[in-house]
Amino acid sequence: STNITMMMTTHNKRKSLHATLLLTTLTVALLPASSSFLSIYHGHRLGSKLDQYPSDMSRYEDIFRATQRKHYEMKQFKKQHPPSDTSDPLNIAMGYNEESLGKMRMAKALRRVHDDPNNPAGINYKGEQSEKGKLPQYDPASACRRGAFVVDIKRKSWSRPGKIMCNFDDAGLVAEAMVSLGADAVIVNLDYDTYGGDITELKAVVKAVRKVSPTAAVIMKDIIVDKIQLALAKDAGCDGVILMASVLGENLESFVNQCSIMGLEMLVEVHTPNEVDAALDMLVTNFLVSNYDRLNGEYHPYQAEKLAGMFPGTGPLITIATGGIESPDQARALLRAGYDGVVVGKAVM
Repeated sequence: STNITMMMTTHNKRKSLHATLLLTTLTVALLPASSSFLSIYHGHRLGSKLDQYPSDMSRYEDIFRATQRKHYEMKQFKKQHPPSDTSDPLNIAMGYNEESLGKMRMAKALRRVHDDPNNPAGINYKGEQSEKGKLPQYDPASACRRGAFVVDIKRKSWSRPGKIMCNFDDAGLVAEAMVSLGADAVIVNLDYDTYGGDITELKAVVKAVRKVSPTAAVIMKDIIVDKIQLALAKDAGCDGVILMASVLGENLESFVNQCSIMGLEMLVEVHTPNEVDAALDMLVTNFLVSNYDRLNGEYHPYQAEKLAGMFPGTGPLITIATGGIESPDQARALLRAGYDGVVVGKAVM
């Protein structure tokens, strides 16, 4: 389509990259050695504020300063939505108890399970045989399961302060292209100072993704410190939110419970064994295991692999790995370690 062609336009003088689309072929089995992540360059100008991202701010300060700023922003925002206003859509969303189980679109998108490819009576027999044929080395486990591919849509990153990773004007167009190419879910970053996004982009992405896929999930990522942000996510129509254990600390359980009450799925981001244990005790079922230590501003490339053994079996838990995943080899290693999928940001943005 014209939109996808636009997305594939090279940025400035970069030569065209011959990249194999991994968005539809990430599996537990080995991927072809020649595979590489799709690189998409979409050159558009950004506002001057985006270019003024402070480069001298230390990584260690970022998380605390950003959290304090977000608390202040939410305090001011809530003045516009006083709890006494019972007609306010955000107050309605926060006070609404979900009486029935939702569509669970996020969970379904993050765990890509197939039927037995050898059962000719299965309703998806032909499709499963086709999936089997794509595998370089066939085995029952890899035939019934492939890794979910999640694209993290953002202009900036906490891990690279002072650098603009990608310039784009229309987050909805980016999301539409990614999902059309096979992404199972997209993450939309809302905090402008940290990621370069806002709530209007979340709504645009929800609309764009629903247009091209009934199954792909839209996940909101923000520095969530106030429950009114959960109401914003619900009101925008997204499928789930990311709760950072390092940011919420002892308040995490309260936010997990609030999401359940509102019928909003959540991914709990963890980095340490203690955070994993605490979340398991809260009966959290969806985990985003990060290689990035937000509190200390440090990157540990094998942290997700080290924590893989803490999750009991492959039962009801969904585990997604994230943080600096830039090559097929990294993705293969994490899928083999037992993760249901990976999040890739900088490598495709």
